[in-house]
Amino acid sequence: MTLAPAVLPSRHILVVDDDTQLREQVAGYLTEHGFCVHAAADAREMDRALEASPIDLVVLDLMLPGEDGLSICRRLSAEGGPAIIMVSAMGEEIDRVLGLELGADDYVSKPYSARELVARLRAILRRAAFLDQTEKPNQLAFGALSVDLDMHVARVDGHPLDLTRREFELLAYFLQNPRRVLSRERILQQVWGLEYLGESRTIDAHVRRVRAKLGDAANLIETVVGVGYRLGSVEG
Repeated sequence: MTLAPAVLPSRHILVVDDDTQLREQVAGYLTEHGFCVHAAADAREMDRALEASPIDLVVLDLMLPGEDGLSICRRLSAEGGPAIIMVSAMGEEIDRVLGLELGADDYVSKPYSARELVARLRAILRRAAFLDQTEKPNQLAFGALSVDLDMHVARVDGHPLDLTRREFELLAYFLQNPRRVLSRERILQQVWGLEYLGESRTIDAHVRRVRAKLGDAANLIETVVGVGYRLGSVEG
C-alpha cells in the first residue's frame, strides 16, 4: 500500500481556476497528498467557499472571469484572509512582483509541476504553524512605530496603518529585530516561509510599499547595501 506523504493536519486548500481540467487535476493531486481541497471557478464561488469552510491557503489563478486574481489578492490581503499562492501563464517579472506586492505569499508560473506547488504550499503552511507556536511579545515598538500582534494593528505616532497581511508581518519582524542587519535571505525564511523557494527581489518590493505607508518614519528602515535591511541605525 502506498501512503500519502505526511502533511500538517486539517489543512484546507482552495483552488481557484476557471480551467476545469487543470482545477480538477490540481485538486486531485493535493488530495492525494493529504490536503482537504475545495475548488472554485471564479470570485463568487471562491467567496462562497471561504464562508463555508476554514480555508488555510488559496491557490489563485491570475486570469479569471469577472474579478481577476490581482483584485482578489488585494481584497483578501486587506481583509487579513488566508495565505495565497498566485498562479498564472503570464511569466513576466512585472506580474510576479505586482502579485507579491498586493499580498500574495508566493507565485508560480504555468506550466508548473504539481510537486513544486506542493513544496511551496507546505513551506507557507509550516511557516504559519511555526509562528503560531512561537512565544513572542504581543506589543512591539521602535521610535514612532508600534505593532499590536494580537489586534493585528500597526501604528505610526499612534495613527493606524493600512497594511496588507504580508506588509504587517514584515514590519513586525523588523520591530522584533531592531538595529540588526537582516539579509534578504533571512527575511524570506522568517517572514515568507521556513523553506521559501522564491526570489529575494520580493523583499525589495515589499519594503518599498511599507516605506511608502510609513510617511516621515520611512527612514527608520535602512538599506544595507549588498546585504539587506535594518530597522534603525546603529548610532540610534
